Amino acid sequence: MSSSILLSAGIAPHLLHVPSSSPEYAWKKSSQSIATALLSAGIEPHLIHFPDSAEYAIQQESYWSNSVKSLHPAAILRPQSAQDVSSIVKALVSSNTKFAVRSGGHMQFSGANNIGPEGVTIDLGLMDWTRFHSDDSQEKSVNIGPGGRWGKVFSTLKTLEEGRYVVAGGRDANVGVSGLLLGGGKTYFTAKRGFACDDVVEYEVVLGDGRIVKATAEQNEDLFRGLKGGGNNFGIVTNFRMRAFELGGIWGGMTIYPKQTMYKAAKALVNFTDRFHEDVDSNLLSFVMYSPEFKDVVVASAFVQVGGVENATAYKEWQELPSIMSTCKPTTLLDIATEYSVAPKGFYDTFVTACFKNDERIVAKAAEIHNKLVEELQAFIPEGDFITQCLFQPLPKVVSEHSIAKGGNSLGVERNSTHGLVLVAVGMVKTVEQEVFLAPRMRAWVQGVKDFAATLEDGDGNLPFTYMNYSDKTQSPLAGYGKENVEKLRTVAVKYDPDQVFQKLCPGGFKVSAVKN
Repeated sequence: MSSSILLSAGIAPHLLHVPSSSPEYAWKKSSQSIATALLSAGIEPHLIHFPDSAEYAIQQESYWSNSVKSLHPAAILRPQSAQDVSSIVKALVSSNTKFAVRSGGHMQFSGANNIGPEGVTIDLGLMDWTRFHSDDSQEKSVNIGPGGRWGKVFSTLKTLEEGRYVVAGGRDANVGVSGLLLGGGKTYFTAKRGFACDDVVEYEVVLGDGRIVKATAEQNEDLFRGLKGGGNNFGIVTNFRMRAFELGGIWGGMTIYPKQTMYKAAKALVNFTDRFHEDVDSNLLSFVMYSPEFKDVVVASAFVQVGGVENATAYKEWQELPSIMSTCKPTTLLDIATEYSVAPKGFYDTFVTACFKNDERIVAKAAEIHNKLVEELQAFIPEGDFITQCLFQPLPKVVSEHSIAKGGNSLGVERNSTHGLVLVAVGMVKTVEQEVFLAPRMRAWVQGVKDFAATLEDGDGNLPFTYMNYSDKTQSPLAGYGKENVEKLRTVAVKYDPDQVFQKLCPGGFKVSAVKN
């Protein structure tokens, strides 16, 4: 291919002639080879951005986690339509080029939504739209682009239909649309409506052969169900259509408590979860965390009452605890999602998750191990260079009842015999060296809680569900869906991606082909 065509794709002149001894040589060879393949396959040059371009630098920097930024693809492709995605997938398959897919890029571990110089990243960020579906007769629904962030979705909805409608989207304004929905999606409406994926009524998907198909409860219904928690195993979703519903006021915010309240907070969390089905409008997230701001471990709660009720009875036990500060007030879905963006950029991040029976002994053990970890980190990592969170989220049985009523999903939560709690162990540090120190200790923390839960005298306190969107790269969330659901996902993958494009050429994420029987 001529230099002029490569230049039009964004490869700078000084990189066309790099000595083979230079550190840049491997990158240059990879990028030039991929440029030749993609342009020859018919991809428009304006969709392709190489490492010396300003757009490439902007997109690399926009990743939330430094753990993901550490990978540098040979190129970033930025489609604007389903047809663009189709052309890109065909070109990548024909050239046998590996790729990653990025929506908001909020999955935290290296390789989840980015790739090294052996491949390219498909960045869906330009496919960002929120608009009401024009053919609705009774039920309102909204078309949402895969590259949007939930804060932008909520902001746009405030300007449409007099701001009366919302969708069951992410709790953090910076989280991307596609990742949340394909992993299931926990929201402030989960106890009231099921997982976010349960409110998706139509997917537009580009398959591994480049075909663009629709998946609904009536059309490609096996793919429709598979996408509800199945991750990126089947194709690239280029549009989600979600049910919209009316929402009045919201009341909520964060409250901080001294660490001495830890055991009373554990009891309050368990009591709240046991009664969650009685007031599905009142949501709670419960933290024990180390905060550089306080230079100590503190307890925290996030209250979000989506019926607009101030100081709802469901929060009474929490509100009797002595607090340090509170931001609770009448608010909006957008504002509460913005406030909950508590995990800052610029850190190397490790998340590990598990699901347990609703038991205060398990909550207390998780907090105790967390506090010991904080002491260990303080001895190794400078003050201000780390943040930890021991976050528990209620998972009441009523959630699966909503999911089943809407046709079911792939998550397998209905197998839970009792109310559950989802633990998210969060660790954030400033350097790669600190991440190497942190990551195995995070995994040991969660394993320690699982080991403890397994020894409870009144039965194993572990539940099988593993939430994909909080999982560490060493975990297998799909296995936690149960054997029957895994087999269904395998069948869908074989049917819609017989050449295993999304199992082999797209290595990121959690692959159904990797689940052990």
